[in-house]
Amino acid sequence: MKRMKRSTRSLSTTHLIAFGFLCAIIIGAILLMLPISSAEGVWTNPVDALFTATTSVCVTGLVTVSTAGYWSLFGQIVILILIQFGGLGIVTFTTAILIIAARRITLKDRLLIKDAYNLDSLSGLVALTRRVLKGALVIEGIGALLYMIVFIPEYGLSGIFKSIFNSVSAFCNAGLDLLGDTSLQPFSENIVINITTMLLIIIGGLGFPVWWDLLKKRFSIRKYELHTKMVLSVTLFLIVFGAVLVFIFEYNNPATMGDMSVGNKIQASLFQSVTTRTAGFCTVPQENLTNGSAFISIILMFIGGSPSGTAGGVKTVTVAMIFLTAIAIVRGKNDTEAFGRKISEANIRKGIAVLVVSISTLLLTMGLLSATQNISFLDMFYESVSAIATVGLTRDVTGRLDTIGKLIIIFAMYAGRIGPISLALFFNTRKNDKNIRHYPEEKIRVG
Repeated sequence: MKRMKRSTRSLSTTHLIAFGFLCAIIIGAILLMLPISSAEGVWTNPVDALFTATTSVCVTGLVTVSTAGYWSLFGQIVILILIQFGGLGIVTFTTAILIIAARRITLKDRLLIKDAYNLDSLSGLVALTRRVLKGALVIEGIGALLYMIVFIPEYGLSGIFKSIFNSVSAFCNAGLDLLGDTSLQPFSENIVINITTMLLIIIGGLGFPVWWDLLKKRFSIRKYELHTKMVLSVTLFLIVFGAVLVFIFEYNNPATMGDMSVGNKIQASLFQSVTTRTAGFCTVPQENLTNGSAFISIILMFIGGSPSGTAGGVKTVTVAMIFLTAIAIVRGKNDTEAFGRKISEANIRKGIAVLVVSISTLLLTMGLLSATQNISFLDMFYESVSAIATVGLTRDVTGRLDTIGKLIIIFAMYAGRIGPISLALFFNTRKNDKNIRHYPEEKIRVG
């Protein structure tokens, strides 16, 4: 009986996360179906409403109808709320509501916050949630003000709402915008828009625990936690690595950045590398990328951002940890090490599990799309990774999907947002059972 209660308790967090996101998607879809949500005042197709709600809550950015042209102001506000909800996460958002309503934060709530941020202690958790909310609002506010410098002269007073929407969307790594059907391509050479968007994407994707470690220890790099060091080093490497390769592959491509000045080519290459970290905005048409750039983008999308932030993907630390483990094995070492520290076997097992689940979901999505949709392999691969990693970049595929294709992508977006999170939380909350039977060890042949 005790074991059954313990099992139920260990699954409660994962159930809450999955059910919370699902409820938000359903409520959002119902609201978006209403005539008040469309610009023409008509009922919206249930599948398109569900797709839009899912892409908003899962902060993906793939769309079947124009966010700027199809939805009314009410519909756009609903989408904005769903993006904020999805970016901050069900646990943070629920805790914020409890704080605003002056409700008592129970022990169960504190345990959920602890799991959501992958923390080791229950102390100061509510204060941490308050800091996350304040930090998010401050950063989004600054981003909105910077966008207004360009958007108000360009769009008039409507530029204010466009700036707020774009800032929240960029910080939450959502990729939705109110600028038209070509994302940020009209502003591909605007340094204010490019830098503001990239900074919002990077800051949101670093993860909240990294924020506080940086703020607390300032420039004392040696004192940073191992997690922070790994996140910063891997993030910097991937951004530079991606930008350099995209610059090389697209330098002479007239369909993307071939006609730009060298300075703008560098800016566009850097933006492409940053936005593939699950942001979904684009300053060059993705369908015109060379095969080399598309392949690099797929790798960057799959890796994504960092844990406990607004980004998706399998996460930077997960990939780095598994890569370091492979190096340790090749070198004949027993331990996985980074920055003079040993990474626990429990972390490595979690990372492998998250990677396997993500790859399995990707293969399932690609298999379903290949069986039901008439699209090229590269485009299908790109779309599948974009959905599962909650990126939102597309090679002009999303709008051409039929109903079955849309439902497959909806599943992929939800699974991509919930699957790795739920699996990680399951391992975080599960306790070792001392009564479990230990079987005799036996070797198998590998490789």
